[in-house]
Amino acid sequence: MDEIVNEPAVAYQKRHYSIEEYLEMEKASMVKHEYYQGEIFAMSGAGENHNEIFSNVFVEIGSKLKGKPCRPYGSDKRMNIPENTLFTYPDISIYCNGLTHSDLDEDTSILPTAIIEILSPSTKNYDRNKKFNLYKDIPSLKEYIMIDSESISVQAYYINEEKKWILREHKDISDTLTFVSMGFDMALSDIYYYVRF
Repeated sequence: MDEIVNEPAVAYQKRHYSIEEYLEMEKASMVKHEYYQGEIFAMSGAGENHNEIFSNVFVEIGSKLKGKPCRPYGSDKRMNIPENTLFTYPDISIYCNGLTHSDLDEDTSILPTAIIEILSPSTKNYDRNKKFNLYKDIPSLKEYIMIDSESISVQAYYINEEKKWILREHKDISDTLTFVSMGFDMALSDIYYYVRF
């Protein structure tokens, strides 16, 4: 049985790296890495269900946001959280009112409005726990949505008027996911279209 990894594997164990060293290494790398407090972690590849879900969701979001001030980006968009040092590549990030770039790197953005992670067996515990806690430090973040790639399950967190995170769970293919901060819905049947369990 394959070992389930709760966090990304450390890619470089030599020493602690500066953000500048990480960014320089990342420019030369063919593989994406996360950076957190001096450590660099290799990111895992995506399976078939993950890719189907990404395509479905990205196309739907792009259609719903057309002509609006919010734009979705895929996992090639590097994001930084200056408040805790994390550099990462969310599966989908949505930025409203233009992109704000990191002071340290013009190819890295800060201040997303929503983040969507597609959960895989190797990263789901990390995405649900430690990563969500790191994402909570983003002052602009209004929604964090996790879509399971191995079963029909969507966990959607949004921040309410009292600045508290509220969870809505969806486990039925007939359910509808609401993007609270952007005012549109997405059917789970569209999210999981063509996905086979």
